Amino acid sequence: MCQPIGLYLHIPFCRGQRKCPYCDFYSLPFDEDLADAYTTGLVAAIKTHPFGRLRADTLYLGGGTPSLLGSRRLSEILQVAVHTFGLDKDSEITLEANPETVSPALLAQLRREGYNRISFGVQSFDTGELSALGRTHSPKAAQEAVLAAQAAGFDNVSADLMLATPGQSARSLSHSIQLLSRLPLTHISAYLLKLEPDAPMAQKKAALPSEDTAADLYSQCVDELVSAGFAQYEISNFARLGCESRHNLKYWRREPYLGLGPAAHSFLNGQRFFFPPHLEHFLEGRPFDQIQHEPPSPAVEEELMLRLRLSEGFDTAMLPPYGVDPSPLLKKAWQLAAHGLCRVEGGVVSLSAQGFLLSNSITAELLAELR
Repeated sequence: MCQPIGLYLHIPFCRGQRKCPYCDFYSLPFDEDLADAYTTGLVAAIKTHPFGRLRADTLYLGGGTPSLLGSRRLSEILQVAVHTFGLDKDSEITLEANPETVSPALLAQLRREGYNRISFGVQSFDTGELSALGRTHSPKAAQEAVLAAQAAGFDNVSADLMLATPGQSARSLSHSIQLLSRLPLTHISAYLLKLEPDAPMAQKKAALPSEDTAADLYSQCVDELVSAGFAQYEISNFARLGCESRHNLKYWRREPYLGLGPAAHSFLNGQRFFFPPHLEHFLEGRPFDQIQHEPPSPAVEEELMLRLRLSEGFDTAMLPPYGVDPSPLLKKAWQLAAHGLCRVEGGVVSLSAQGFLLSNSITAELLAELR
């Protein structure tokens, strides 16, 4: 495979005995011995993957809370990944972290080892909102973590911001955005809170803002982040010029990536597959025997759905090679554009900020024109 892939490594550990009440990702309480065993198993999977000679130019450690592994384990994982996949100094190497799990010494060591991008789970600068979300860091700790990353030499720092959380108001959201914009951040991911049925917060029927309020908070967030110099390049992602997440862009541009670890997903050679969310099974010694394949989806439909998440949009010139006439889709897009929901420029269809709020229904309307 000539095209460089993205490499995703899932680190399934969180601090404490319970996950954040809104979280549905696969994770387990952190344990030193289990972390050692998992590091050994993950390193072995990196070395012995059966997918031939692959070269990566992005690496993303997500979780869970990858920073809990500490510098020794994270260094070992990175060294093996670099050797196996040819990552170099120009590669984007991201580590997810929670503010309370890092120190200046750890950040400095990680930067020396080669990590060059860090993403903090900040979520809010309001203490009440943080408490409702089950977050254990304080607003001050979040600010200190970002500043410590800058001091350690990270010049590409991202932060997560959660929208439409219990108790969030226009005023508290604006306060969080103002504090974020004053920090040395290059990227902000702003997600509308969406509860999966198994999440504790959903089971307890937590009081969330109405759909209309959530839409207002999202629109406010877009306006304030853009005013602060963060360009929106995806439904939930904003970046300073040239600081878009190269790894995540691979997902939305339908480029190849390999995910290793329990619950990690991959897209290679036009096929999607994943590891079951079971740490013990992954560590049994033959993790690749457990891979499960997803039912194939029409490539043209995937291209449309994924690229409409991006501000750059979907180029209808991609349709004829799939044997699809772009005329019906463009006609529908012009109708949507008349209502301010999308733009059509030179055959490229992209959603407006208002359109992003209705992306699922708009995408469904456009998909219907492909069939």
